[in-house]
Amino acid sequence: MRKLPPLASLRAFEAAARHLSFKRAAEELAVTPTAISHQVRLLEDTLGLPLFERRVREVRLTEAGRTLYPGVRDGFDGMAAALDQVRRPTGPVPVTLSATLAFVGKWLLPRVEGLEAAARGLQLNVLASNAPADVAAGEADVAVRYGRGPWPGCRADLLFETAYAPVCSPRLAIRATTDVAGARLIHFVWTRPDATSPVWPAWFERAGLSYPAGGEALTFSDETHALQAAIAGQGVALMNLALAVDELASGALVAIGPALRGHPMWVVTPDRARAAAAAAEVRDWLLAEAQTFSARFAALGVPPAA
Repeated sequence: MRKLPPLASLRAFEAAARHLSFKRAAEELAVTPTAISHQVRLLEDTLGLPLFERRVREVRLTEAGRTLYPGVRDGFDGMAAALDQVRRPTGPVPVTLSATLAFVGKWLLPRVEGLEAAARGLQLNVLASNAPADVAAGEADVAVRYGRGPWPGCRADLLFETAYAPVCSPRLAIRATTDVAGARLIHFVWTRPDATSPVWPAWFERAGLSYPAGGEALTFSDETHALQAAIAGQGVALMNLALAVDELASGALVAIGPALRGHPMWVVTPDRARAAAAAAEVRDWLLAEAQTFSARFAALGVPPAA
């Protein structure tokens, strides 16, 4: 006969340990932080050991907590997987894929037929938003993310590296790097900028030119709009070349001068068994498609990023 602590205490501990936050655990389980604290304290009393170091605005697992967490997590994952097997619908399995508006519009949509053909048992729901979904909390089953990470509670697989360079319509007759300084610059607003964001001042520094701070400019809130403005000949946009590969290949856009290295793109999936089967199928398709894409992109001979 198994002698286990109350399931509610184990559930509260697992959520708090995964988030390292009583508040976020409470939000996930739809209870109050006080209730989480009470359940965790009950488990600690049952075991006779502290499981968390409680600090101002944060908690950390003790050695006992770190030892206990994997077993409790795997136990809940196993139960979730078994329940999914029992109640699995006979129809398509829904999978929610989260990505930015630009990635969905310029990279995913031209390829989504391939995913539907490769995974006929899935119903793909695309969540296109520049506000990232919380994959670990179940807001999405798969996400494409730009950045360094980490994404706690998730697995991250490299999709592809990124490079940013000026692009414009060949009608503007901009050929040399120095020509960019006199052109109208097209900007888009970064949601979470940092010191390494590939923005125009960084490109001008990389090119050895003075940034024309007072020059003529257009600013957009989304990359796709900035790209469309460049195609229309309204100026020069500093773009993620991976999103402009079709236009570069067709000659609708030309790339000018050196490129800046951006953060990589990642495929992020929950580190939990309940999402494994369907999410892994979408993840593996994305990674395979990225290999084909990377070979095509390399054939364009765009400037190396630095």
